[in-house]
Amino acid sequence: MDLRIFTEPQQGAGYDTLLTVAKATEDLGFDAFFRSDHYLRMGSADGLPGPTDAWITLAGLARETKRIRLGTLMTAGTFRLPGVLAIQVAQVDQMSGGRVELGLGAGWFEDEHKAYGIPFPKEKFARLEEQLAIVTGLWSTEVGHTFDYHGTYYQLSDSPALPKPAQAKVPVLIGGHGATRTPRLAAQYADEFNIPFASIEDSERQFTRVKAAAEAAGRRADDLVYSNALVVCVGKDDAEVARRAAAIGREVEELKANGLAGSPAEVVEKIGKYEATGSSRIYLQLLDLDDLDQLELISSRVLPQLTGA
Repeated sequence: MDLRIFTEPQQGAGYDTLLTVAKATEDLGFDAFFRSDHYLRMGSADGLPGPTDAWITLAGLARETKRIRLGTLMTAGTFRLPGVLAIQVAQVDQMSGGRVELGLGAGWFEDEHKAYGIPFPKEKFARLEEQLAIVTGLWSTEVGHTFDYHGTYYQLSDSPALPKPAQAKVPVLIGGHGATRTPRLAAQYADEFNIPFASIEDSERQFTRVKAAAEAAGRRADDLVYSNALVVCVGKDDAEVARRAAAIGREVEELKANGLAGSPAEVVEKIGKYEATGSSRIYLQLLDLDDLDQLELISSRVLPQLTGA
């Protein structure tokens, strides 16, 4: 079981804070540092000092870290033209020495589009399908050849399809709860399928759909990695769990029901239940980015029980 750290900087975090968390992620033995791709806070958070761009952040972290994987859950397809996104991700992959992963979704948060003048089209899922075809097509085109694409929403002609990522294949993540179109798209394009903030039962149901879609598309079900994203709130004792829950504006019992909360032993037990559904990777949504002590606790008391270290 891989444990990855997943951050939500739109809730209030500048680059220096993200750099500190990413370095701690690396030093403490976690597999990867991922971040959301949003420009507007959600809920009651103040969002200060203001939003940071996902791929500019990851470019900086690419030069400041050495081992951990870096990526997005999920880049909003509404934010970037697919040809430009292919260039951005390939460049950051080069800057990191081949440690980047691309999570790509349709985009959903209309208010942030209104706040920053970003078009919010109705046909988001159909656009996402074309974006995936273009990004992966550009990367897979042999050097010296050109790439053309003539879709409903995007047209590319005589593209040199450069630059290339450092990796032979940048892992692509697709996720969500959709019962039909999402599994089909994952089966066609994804290296990893992620379901965010889902119960054990819903995770198992969705993984089963994706596996069936993969086999229908001529792939083996285990060609894909299956993963969860879950809020984390771990403490050495009940008082510490309660303090951490209060710091992120949540109730302990709600966190235990819907995330990974409680003592290290409780969290390990619940991760085991997700593992039984076929999940082999957990993205720990860390909402208090100033609480590095929680990362240290997870590293010393949870991670060794999952990796055998």
